[in-house]
Amino acid sequence: MPAVTVDDVLALPRIEAPAPGSVSRPVLSVTTAPRGFEGEGFPVRRAFAGIETKYLDPFVHMDQMGEVNYAPGEPKGTPWHPHRGFETVTYMIDGIMQHRDSHGGGGTIGGGDTQWMTAGSGILHIEAPPEHLVVSGGLFHGVQLWVNLPKAEKFVAPRYQDIGGGEVALLSSADGGALIRVIAGELDGHRGPGSTYTPITLLHATVAPGASVTLPWNPEFNALAYVLAGDGTVGAEHRPIRTGQTTVFGRGDSLTISAAPKQDSRTDALEVFVLGGRPIRERVVMAGPFVMNTRAEIIEAMEDYRAGRFGSIPAVRRPDEQE
Repeated sequence: MPAVTVDDVLALPRIEAPAPGSVSRPVLSVTTAPRGFEGEGFPVRRAFAGIETKYLDPFVHMDQMGEVNYAPGEPKGTPWHPHRGFETVTYMIDGIMQHRDSHGGGGTIGGGDTQWMTAGSGILHIEAPPEHLVVSGGLFHGVQLWVNLPKAEKFVAPRYQDIGGGEVALLSSADGGALIRVIAGELDGHRGPGSTYTPITLLHATVAPGASVTLPWNPEFNALAYVLAGDGTVGAEHRPIRTGQTTVFGRGDSLTISAAPKQDSRTDALEVFVLGGRPIRERVVMAGPFVMNTRAEIIEAMEDYRAGRFGSIPAVRRPDEQE
């Protein structure tokens, strides 16, 4: 699981220890993500299944994509499809994914890169592995997160952010036992590159076997931790966690994640996707690729999509065509 790594974690800026009197967030629940399939058939784990929406807000959906080692000809993606009313965040850990959309956005992301698409008023997009990866096969692993937009910003103009792995803020725990990659938001005064409409913090932490990290956390934010790989514990109560499980933390201003001293033969460390944000506290009505506030807005989104108001699928140029 390469994502973004460094040769010397101790050379990075370090997270300060919690201030005296800080309140450690208790563990409210640990749930196991069920498995399913998305798009053209790539395997996913539904990270938020069974969790009350009030603990997820401002997030509405998250899938762990893979980890799967495709044989030649097997890599799959998603066909062209619409979105409205939220943002999609695709974080690639292993493998390569290409994005194209009806508003001219697009790019190729690999290990440690993130593509951030604001669907806003409406967009069509496609995500798929490049042709050479389809031919060769290979390892594929990533996360897709849906971030809600407040009612006042449901119809903002669509936009696309291509965030390279080299742009994320890299931090170390106080003792160097954890590498933290801040993708968006702020952690202990260090900001990630992702530009968001909703105040959130989004990071990927690698915790070495036997190490522990305590992260300062905005007390106004919800807090969730999803285990991408490995075994460990969460909270001051040392609740056990493992691959494919999501922790919901209660109120407080810091959260603790610890790696088991011994990991399995496939895992070098505990890999955790940590996220939280200020709750929007508005009604959420979801229907497939649309996240709105009312049923009437869902119907409107469907009608606008059918009428072609989300834009058109751009033509694909042949290699022999000139610019």
